[in-house]
Formats: sequence, C-alpha cells, structure tokens
Amino acid sequence: MEHQVYVPAPASRLRAALADPARVARAVPGLQQDAGAAPGTGRLKVRIGSHSITYRGSLRVSAHDDGSYALDGDATEARGTGTVKLALTVRLADTDGGCTVTVTGTASADGRVAELPAAAVESAATRLLSRFAEGLGEVVEPTAPDAPASVFETEVPPPSLAAEPEPVTEPVEEPVVEPLPEIFAEAAHARRTMIGRSAEEVDHAPPRGRYAPVPAPQTVAGASALRWAAPAAALALASAIVVTRALRRRR
Repeated sequence: MEHQVYVPAPASRLRAALADPARVARAVPGLQQDAGAAPGTGRLKVRIGSHSITYRGSLRVSAHDDGSYALDGDATEARGTGTVKLALTVRLADTDGGCTVTVTGTASADGRVAELPAAAVESAATRLLSRFAEGLGEVVEPTAPDAPASVFETEVPPPSLAAEPEPVTEPVEEPVVEPLPEIFAEAAHARRTMIGRSAEEVDHAPPRGRYAPVPAPQTVAGASALRWAAPAAALALASAIVVTRALRRRR
C-alpha cells in the first residue's frame, strides 16, 4: 500500500512527535490506551462501511538512519479470532507551509475484515492513516508551569508593620429643599376660601339638594286608637247577641 498526506505543520514537529511513543499514541484516532501498559497499547474501534470492528493490540515506532520511520503493529479482534499486522514506513518532506507525509508498506488481515469489500477496507485504512498524520501535526508537548513541591515551601510575604490608613469618608451633601413659590401658597388659600369646608367635612356631611335622602312617612296617631276600638266593638256585639238569645228562651 502507498498513501500520501499533506499536513499544515513543519516536518520538525512531526519528527518530534514520532520520537515520543506517548505522543504517537495520542495521535492515533480513537485509541483507548490500557492503564499501566506501554504507550500505544490498547483498544481501537475501526469502522469499515456499515460495520465496526474493535481490535486490541499495540503500535511501535522506530527511526531509521535515512530519516524515515518504521511503524509496526499487530492486533486481534476483541470479539473474534481475526488478526491484523502492519509493517509501514513513514517519510517526511518539507513543503510550502507544511510537510508531506508518505506512507508505504504492507498490511495483512484475516477474520471479519477479510469478508468485507476490498474497496471499503482500503478506504477505511487510508482515512485512518490521514487522521493519524494530521494528529501528529496537532500534538504539542504539554508544558506545565513550575509549581512548588509543597504548599509549606511557598514563600509568604511578611505582614506590613505600618498602620493602615483610616478610610477617608467624604461628607454627604443633603439635598436642599426649597420653599414653595408664593403662587402655590396663594392658590391653596384661595381654594380654602372658595370651598369654605375641608375635604373631611365634605366627605362626612349629609348630602343636600336633589341627592338628600327622603324622610320616612310619619305614623298617624289614630291608628293606635282604631287598633283598640275594633276589639271593643266586637265584644259589645257578642254581648248583645248573648242577651238577645237569653230573652228569646224566656218567652
């Protein structure tokens, strides 16, 4: 196989990345490194067409005298018996604004990947190599600022012996309330003179004129006399009837 990639980064940056196994491992897209294992050892999920295959393996980089680099890798399917082996050579060449990465070598595989179309497998391999080369150009050696070994070794500035100056408080100017103009006082006096009564007197005073309440009609004194006259007349009438009947029986 042979593949060429342009990377917008100087070749010196890629050479520095290839010389560090940890930076090489970070440049592999999707690599999940095993805890406590050597850099470049872990799990890698490869997508080929509509299929995904997860491999467990390792990748090693070594420099040649002619300035090229050898990439050797081997992996086994995480859920199967298929294997993959890589023997690649990487060459770097400076170009305008970046460098050209040329990858040549051989790759052999069996298992599930052997059952997939060759065009899909080749497309997945070139895509993986392109992203790997671009990752080498993006990887930068992390630089952490120098920190003290312990918080107890940190220098603490001595306290100042000079007395702290008292805070200066500026006087607050109170707003000046100006008296009302004479015209407002005259208007208020005229209003009181014209109305003649305060608002409270007006509110509590009974209404007059057409809005005055109609007085209740006075009761006639004769009504009480009639109330007692009716029972008396009825009693007299009943007495007369009784006397009349008694006279008739005697006859």
